Amino acid sequence: MLLPAEGIRMNSTMDDINLIQQAQRHHLVVRELGEEIDLEIGHGDDDHSFANTPIMGGRPREHSAEDNDEVKNMMASSQFSNEEQDVPKTQPVKRKKKVVKRWREEWADTYKWAYVDVKEGTARIFCSVCREYGRKHRRNPYGNEGSRNMQMSALEEHNNSLLHKEALRLQMASKDKIVVDKTIYVKAGSIVEAALKRDPHEVEFIQSVQEAVHALDRVIAKNSHYVNIMERLLEPERMLVFRVPWVDDRGETHVNRGFRVHFNQALGPCRGGIRFHPSMNLSIAKFLGFGQTLKNALSPYRLGGAAGGSDFDPKGKTDNEIMRFCQSFMNEIYRYLGPDKDLPSEEMGVGTREMGYLLGQYRRLAGHFQGSFTGPRIFWSGSSLRTEATGYGLVFFVQLMLADMNKEIKGLRCAVSGSGKITMHVLEKLIAYGALPITVSDSKGYLVDEDGFDYVKISFLRDIKAQQRSLRDYSKTYARSKYYDEAKPWSERCDVAFPCGYQNEIDQSDAMSLVNSGCRILVEGSNMPCTPEAVDVFKKANVLIAPAIAAGAGGVVAGELELNHECNLLNWSPEDFESKLQIYQRALKAANDFGYQKESPEALVHGAVISAFLTIAQAMSDQGCV
Repeated sequence: MLLPAEGIRMNSTMDDINLIQQAQRHHLVVRELGEEIDLEIGHGDDDHSFANTPIMGGRPREHSAEDNDEVKNMMASSQFSNEEQDVPKTQPVKRKKKVVKRWREEWADTYKWAYVDVKEGTARIFCSVCREYGRKHRRNPYGNEGSRNMQMSALEEHNNSLLHKEALRLQMASKDKIVVDKTIYVKAGSIVEAALKRDPHEVEFIQSVQEAVHALDRVIAKNSHYVNIMERLLEPERMLVFRVPWVDDRGETHVNRGFRVHFNQALGPCRGGIRFHPSMNLSIAKFLGFGQTLKNALSPYRLGGAAGGSDFDPKGKTDNEIMRFCQSFMNEIYRYLGPDKDLPSEEMGVGTREMGYLLGQYRRLAGHFQGSFTGPRIFWSGSSLRTEATGYGLVFFVQLMLADMNKEIKGLRCAVSGSGKITMHVLEKLIAYGALPITVSDSKGYLVDEDGFDYVKISFLRDIKAQQRSLRDYSKTYARSKYYDEAKPWSERCDVAFPCGYQNEIDQSDAMSLVNSGCRILVEGSNMPCTPEAVDVFKKANVLIAPAIAAGAGGVVAGELELNHECNLLNWSPEDFESKLQIYQRALKAANDFGYQKESPEALVHGAVISAFLTIAQAMSDQGCV
């Protein structure tokens, strides 16, 4: 942040204006690393015309007559002040303070999406996309608002804001090889802007929207018609928010909040998970529903996307308490469920037990037994092929990626997070193909076994989780293992990483640890496991990412086949998986069609989103504005 030297006496308005003018001056000449720059303005250097001039390429709004009069008054007062300062020539001139600043090219790019304008008589720095000035985007509402350095502080905070980062990304996207009309990128930016204005506090959903819009930049550039399609797609068709009252074993009443989001049904009836977790909210339900919509569009079945759940925590609850909660939850949503409407599936905190209670209450209320929810088998054998297919599909997908590199998974060290059903099935299939899975984790820390897990150890891990014990108990039995409290497994040496825990579990520091540990492929087992900063680290390090909407699509197919009583995925090979689903090849083809090279770390991520979106967009266009 640029700071003026101490001791300069001037009114606060002119101090702010001088700071902005100085920022403009330094922007016009990008300095070399370590070069000294001048942070003070000498007498006679002020140029008051800058207040109505864009810093670089921005589009300032037209001023009213009142605004122009106020600017003229400020100019006049400044000139009068300068004349007074020139009279006492014997007054010593303060030496200009020199500082050393490591200038970066990004600093100059910042100003391409900012401009100076007058707001209530004061010059402000505005964002060219949102037309709002700095304080509208502050992370810290208790910042140094009102101080002498308010303008430059506001600019720094604004540059770190979610909206301005999106504007900057769009500006960088305009440098791509594809030549398009610049206004198309502004329209693409308006998609995220509209989502931010409508739901500014839904962080998870906004993040998923940004990732999708980023992947679709080149698609929208070729056909601006897709902007309107995307705007409609991002607004869910139906959002249910309801209370879920239930009674515990002591007779005390509790109330939780339930959610079900039918995101899009252009391709067919909805399918999507139900999550029971204390962090569950509408933002997470929408982000899961959006991701499920894209994932279902990649499957060979015509299915829409949905998601839901509750902030209910099943941990520590008895079977009777969970049953009463599930029955109360189903009382509110059964009207919207059915084979041709919406069928829920297992997600975090929801297993065979919970799905059984939900289905039982649904059958009781609906008065029929048409189909089952995707999870428990129709005859209640106690197991479901859906979770196996999801976990196995992740390993199948990385097998295909390695085959294109003329490599195999045998002997590779694999770091896996989570300890739920999907994680256990990933471990099983990794062992079957000769890989060496070395880690699992829970909410308290992670467990590493340098000898790798085998089938006996996996069975022991399942017993530990079934008894709701800590993974620390594993290390008491196997001496070569160790449990680390309040830590993540991403610092362990590995070749492939499988994040199967929760959203945003890998941040920037975790990504750097993975890169330094030798990881070259990351397979998303959970939805949106990486923060945007982590994705940037992986991109710069050329770490290939298998996106969740593609790698996890096997569970969608298994669930649908299971409903049709034609599923036997346990004996599928990677070749069978790909020949039946064609997801990997579809993603690569879509990426190639829009200029992403096969070797690019963005190829699979962007290709999967592009392929899914084009499928949905075609259906939405055919059905009209509904």
